[in-house]
Amino acid sequence: MRTVTKTLRICAGAAVSAAFCVPVLLPVAAAQAQSRAPSDADAKQLDQAVAALRAITTLKADFVQTNRAGSTVRGELTLKRPGKIRFQYEKSAKMLIVGDGKALSFIDYEVRQVQRWPISNSPLGAVLDPRRDVAKFGKVLATGNPNVISIEVRDRSHPEYGIITLIFQRKASAPGGLELAYWVALDSQNQRTSIALSNQRYGVPVTEADFRWTDPRPQGRR
Repeated sequence: MRTVTKTLRICAGAAVSAAFCVPVLLPVAAAQAQSRAPSDADAKQLDQAVAALRAITTLKADFVQTNRAGSTVRGELTLKRPGKIRFQYEKSAKMLIVGDGKALSFIDYEVRQVQRWPISNSPLGAVLDPRRDVAKFGKVLATGNPNVISIEVRDRSHPEYGIITLIFQRKASAPGGLELAYWVALDSQNQRTSIALSNQRYGVPVTEADFRWTDPRPQGRR
């Protein structure tokens, strides 16, 4: 667990909060995408993905987060639009990530530290504000499966923000007919983090208290 926590601390800047992936599909999809120009079908899929994200009001899901070395940690994701998200890790991880609509806070209870980054500087903005990020910076990657849509989001004018690839699966009961199943995030230091979602529950009760947290830092150092 110490190895996982150390790696997450390194990745936290641009990618730790935004890591959902499909490990086999992405390299193939990226290679295929480089050899083809955008099409009307791509534009339609991008619109569908943006609509699906916009249709989510609240969401809770279980997740498994994996770093490049293959270490994993589990937890529960809570999302409330607009702009709020919480990654509640299993107790042994001794860490928490919360987005309050403006910034992401990475709270490390083991070393009693807190780090914060503007949401706009993170690939996570693609999930929390799809009107800004997905629609403007999204690119459809070929998957070879009509029931899977892969969207790569990056701001080429700000490579330090990293890259996030969102993977959707068609599901009639999900908002917009697409379910965000996993994503992968790559930060500017080439740190790759992934999370797979399961047991997604939409429209569940979520309160402002879900996005509060206890500051572990000594009173005089906050």
